[in-house]
Amino acid sequence: MPEANTQSGKQKSKQIPPFPTSVFPSPDAAPAAFRDLAEKSLSQAKENYEKMKSAAEEATSVLEDTYATASKGATDYGLKVIELARENTNATFDFAVGLLAAKTLSEVIELSTAHARKQFEALTEQGRELAGLAQRVATEAAEPIKDGVTKAARKVS
Repeated sequence: MPEANTQSGKQKSKQIPPFPTSVFPSPDAAPAAFRDLAEKSLSQAKENYEKMKSAAEEATSVLEDTYATASKGATDYGLKVIELARENTNATFDFAVGLLAAKTLSEVIELSTAHARKQFEALTEQGRELAGLAQRVATEAAEPIKDGVTKAARKVS
């Protein structure tokens, strides 16, 4: 049987050394450091959120302006197409009335040639008008985007 260390009949127990206090000077120091870190992180997160929110609002505003401009341009373009179609329809009806009034084949040929030349010139001019209008609409629709990108670039630099 192993011998037991006894002092007046009692067993001797080993004591655990105390936790070193040099890691944390006081029990409250660690939570304060964590609290400071959490507050700084929260503050930075709020700051980043505000920046993101501002950027999103600006982007939304740019898209709204672009949509409004494009919508107005598309309406203007559509109205111009309707106006040109009305002009072409009236010219065709005038040509038809002229054909009905023609008494000879030579008058019919003369009216047909004049109408074809007049319509070719009209369609050429209408094509130019529509191309110019389409270019203006595209330029105006791109303007809000261009302004938004310029503003963003200024903020970054």
